Amino acid sequence: MKILNIYRSEPDETVQKLVEIVTRDRESEDFDLAVDSPDYDGLVDKIFEADQTICWW
Repeated sequence: MKILNIYRSEPDETVQKLVEIVTRDRESEDFDLAVDSPDYDGLVDKIFEADQTICWW
């Protein structure tokens, strides 16, 4: 199972720990929306490639 983690802001310690637990023994990829110009086309592609998508605020 491939998991896509989308971050709206810089993850704190709690979020980092939760991501670590959720993605254990699974393929995962991260996407950061907090950058100046996020690649939204790339994000859409990644969402369709992933089996599960989690948004972290």
